[in-house]
Amino acid sequence: MQFNTFPSPKPLHAALTDKITGLLKQAIANQGQASLVVPGGSTPVALFNQLSIVPLPWSKVIVTLSDERWVEDSHTDSNAKLVKDNLLINLASKASFLPLKQSGATVSAAAQTANKQLSQQPTFDVTLLGMGDDGHIASLFPGSQALQSGLDLASQEASIAVTPLLSNHARISLTLARLLNSHQLILFFRGKTKHAVFRRASQDGDMLSLPVTAIIKQDRTPLTIYWAP
Repeated sequence: MQFNTFPSPKPLHAALTDKITGLLKQAIANQGQASLVVPGGSTPVALFNQLSIVPLPWSKVIVTLSDERWVEDSHTDSNAKLVKDNLLINLASKASFLPLKQSGATVSAAAQTANKQLSQQPTFDVTLLGMGDDGHIASLFPGSQALQSGLDLASQEASIAVTPLLSNHARISLTLARLLNSHQLILFFRGKTKHAVFRRASQDGDMLSLPVTAIIKQDRTPLTIYWAP
């Protein structure tokens, strides 16, 4: 695990843009295409904007989400809308997008449809994750009924339906097993509060109380951390 610290968001975004760009270029050179998993939320917006102007063969890149809310794509809380408005623009508008919110009358049915779609995708090339103040990753929240199944490394499910304890929307989340089925994991967060959460998880964290622990303490997939105050 490599921990990269930056004095402010601007140099963090620059370094992370270079890192992601290099990994995507390498994947395209090696296999003719690349895949990028991204989180929602406000933290990655500036990074998305910066990535969108990078001169890559974006038509060979597939972008998907680590999690999604059970809302319409036009809803302000939709992660798909966030990605389309901030990443899949400019040069990156040529990239393909694989949404997690698939057809289905319920969030559980949609998660099963997403599973079928994701099963056709090989190992992700780059998986970018955020972290909540409560230590959640993707939509694997402490206290949720779906947490144990979502953290099960033996799970054959790529995505699951999640009902968070403190949210207005049900969600679809990639499972830990599918997140780790990546060539490179990048954990990206900001602020002293989240740094303290990360430190706790690294030292004596339990993945049921701090799910990010499952990413930090695993040894399946290379992990790089990017942090700024």
